[in-house]
Amino acid sequence: MAVTPSLQRVLDNISLPAFVKTPTFQIVAWNRAAVAVIGDYAGVPERDRNLLRRVFQPGSENKVHNVEDVRRTCLASFRVDIARAGQSDEATALIDELMETSPDFRRLWDEGEIRSHGGFQKRLVRPDVGEIVLESSVFNVEGSDGLSMFVFSPANEASARAIAQLVQRSGA
Repeated sequence: MAVTPSLQRVLDNISLPAFVKTPTFQIVAWNRAAVAVIGDYAGVPERDRNLLRRVFQPGSENKVHNVEDVRRTCLASFRVDIARAGQSDEATALIDELMETSPDFRRLWDEGEIRSHGGFQKRLVRPDVGEIVLESSVFNVEGSDGLSMFVFSPANEASARAIAQLVQRSGA
């Protein structure tokens, strides 16, 4: 699922890290600030740009701050997104894959929790600037078959300075 040129221009004009995802949590667009702060999705194989795969992959517990909360939030929101968009072959295949490969996915799937994205905090540590605390805002993209845009704002002044440094260094 591709974003429209208009939506990509919106992303490109946001100075904060932002990306767009499908109902199956596939990241399909991002901006330069996201590349500088979160990472370059263009350098990641398309299949691996899926947030659920990333958060439930082995070893993610060593990379993701509060991984249990992140997994729970992602899966509960995924349920809402696929309910809104309608069950698809892509969603079914992703669920089947994660049921097969992740005991944590199976456990949380069986709990059946449902809730929208809401706001959440994301913590990153970058060796050259330290900890960055981001607060998410999630926007549904009207007329887009279920796309959502995540925009990450700094939660404090130190995080704002760190983001500015990373973006400036990257030339974004």
